[in-house]
Formats: sequence, structure tokens, C-alpha cells
Amino acid sequence: MRWIAGLAAGAALLLGPTASANDSSAESAAGGLVLRQNRDIDMLSEDLYVSAAEIRVRYVFRNRSRRPVRTIVAFPLPDRNLAEYGDGDRGWPRDFRTQVDGRPVRMQVEHRAFLGNVEHSALLRELRIPIAAEVALSEPGSQAIERLAPGQRERLERLGLIEGFNDGGRRRFQPMWIVRETWHWTQTFPAGRNVTVAHRYAPGAGGTVTTGLLSHEYRQGEGIREWRERYCIDDAFMAGVDRLQARARAGEIINVGEEWVSYILTTGGNWRSPIGEFRLVVDKGLPGNLVSFCGEGVRRISPTQFEIRRRNWRPTRDLNVLILRPDRPID
Repeated sequence: MRWIAGLAAGAALLLGPTASANDSSAESAAGGLVLRQNRDIDMLSEDLYVSAAEIRVRYVFRNRSRRPVRTIVAFPLPDRNLAEYGDGDRGWPRDFRTQVDGRPVRMQVEHRAFLGNVEHSALLRELRIPIAAEVALSEPGSQAIERLAPGQRERLERLGLIEGFNDGGRRRFQPMWIVRETWHWTQTFPAGRNVTVAHRYAPGAGGTVTTGLLSHEYRQGEGIREWRERYCIDDAFMAGVDRLQARARAGEIINVGEEWVSYILTTGGNWRSPIGEFRLVVDKGLPGNLVSFCGEGVRRISPTQFEIRRRNWRPTRDLNVLILRPDRPID
């Protein structure tokens, strides 16, 4: 089964300016649903809600052709490089739920194994080696590799799919492939009729215990330039950081942490026609939090939510959200 080229979600990695491996976790950027075939189907609207706790997106599709279109609707997850397991914590999208016209959809999941652009899924399945990250990295996954004949393990090592190491006198093996995980189902779009698809999941949010933006040295350094570009940090946001710093010195708060949420918007630029009506709501969580992200025409619609609306729109950049969350002292 193949998906539309260029629509697979990628992974993003960003560590806080003063973070170390034991106090930070990287975010993983996923996006929305993609269709294997979309030359006849328009996205009339997309209503997207983004927070550190949940992503919700509601689409209205319309089949413009004169016949029903039956196609695969897929939710590709970020690639998981098993060779990097243990290099640091990372959040992964989870708890996927989908409804079509108000009815729950049972999604299937596909796992494929790659090294570079070469797929090795068939070989691993032939050898009965689990591909999925959670199983491959578990004790059953390790045992499946250890049960192989020596020649079979040597073949996997030559290909770079596994790497041997000594574990207290026992020969163990680390999976080294990249897992591409896709959740999907088959959907029929009737001719000339709207179909509403609602999809929600917990994002792979990352963060760090303490922000470096409170550090004068960091704010005067080169690293702040990348952050200003990625999150469109402006002077008003930095003034808010200054107020948090003053509150920390006064003992009103004890720490300011970070949360990072990324969402791949640019898949929406691959449709036959622009997105008819697009609405984005970014929720910073608590009224006392600070938030920064890139976008034009942002307006505040509640103490925690910010909205952007577009018509006939093709996104050209992905969404990256920075949230600063002050921790109050315990009474």
C-alpha cells in the first residue's frame, strides 16, 4: 500500500536553550488526515484546534465528480528512528479517534521498516521480527532477534538493520530501522455530497522544565534568532517574559517551563483546490501562560484562545507553538 508522495508527516526536534537530556523532551510533529486520491475531492473547510493536550480537526469534504470516489484516508505518524532510542525523551502522538458524519471509524494500522529510502518490511516479516517500535524495542522483540539462526542475524547486521552489543556478558541486539506508522481506513465519498470527518488525538508535545528565555545571556546570544523565527517571538512576548521574571524574583512563582507543539499544515497545500474556509484556534492552556506562534490576523477570542481565519487558502509553512507555563508556589 502506497501513500501520496510528499504527504507523510515528519518529525521535528527542538531542545530548550538550557535543557539537558534529563529535563526535556522533544516534540514530534504530526499533521492531519491525507487522502490517497484527491483530484476529485475538495476540502471545503478545515476547523483546527491546537493545544498541548489535544489536537482536534474537523473537515468538510466534497466530491466534485459525477461518480462516487472510494479511497484510502490516512493519518501518517512521524518517523521513529529506532537507532536513536535512548538518546532522549520524545513525545509521540497517541489516542487517535475519528468520526465520519458523526459515526466512529475503526482505523487500521500499518508499520513499515526503512533504512534511508530502502524498505525492509518484507524481510523482517519473513523472519518474524516485529516492526512496530513499542514491540521491536521490548523484550519480546529482542528475543525474536536472538532466536534467529546465526546466518540470519549476520544478514541483518550487514544490512544495518540491527547492531550487536554486549550486555553483562550476554550478546544483545539493537534494532536500527526507521518505523513508518500509518493509521488508515477506506472511505467512500458520494458524488456531489458533503462528508464531514472529525479527527482528534493527543499531540507529541515536548517541553523543558525551565525556560532559557529568563536568562539574560541566552537572550543576548545567537540561539534567540532561531527561536524568534520559529515561533515569531516579538517584543510584546518578551515583555511578558520580563513580567514573569519579576514575579519569580518576588516569590509569586517558582519556575517557568516550556511546552512545544508542532502541527504539519503544509499537507493542505497539496489539494486540487485551496482550502475553502480555514479556521485555526491555538489554546495556551491557562490564562497565566504565555504563547507565541506565527500567523497573520491573529485575534484573541477568550482568556486562553487565539484565532486565525482564512478563505481559499493554501498553507506554505507549518505551525510551531511555544507556551511558557509559570508554576505557582504550593500553599
